[in-house]
Amino acid sequence: MKLNSIIKYPLATEKAIRFMDKDNKLVFVVDLKAKKDEIKKAVESAFNVKVDTVNTFVTSTGEKRAYVKLSSNNPAIDVMTKMGLM
Repeated sequence: MKLNSIIKYPLATEKAIRFMDKDNKLVFVVDLKAKKDEIKKAVESAFNVKVDTVNTFVTSTGEKRAYVKLSSNNPAIDVMTKMGLM
């Protein structure tokens, strides 16, 4: 799977912002067929950050979300600011 087709868009809901502040996590909607290691590589290459872990979740509407925990030297708020969401 191509790295640029894995991440669809970031989420900036209240819950996602709470994750960003407390746990240094970003939340993305990703392709349904994407695997955790592919998501990790896509986030690392797109935003030049180091990813610690990736957790995925498929919603009841069929949307796959990835909860991406960044390393402590890459604040999630900085990444969101660069994307223009904060």
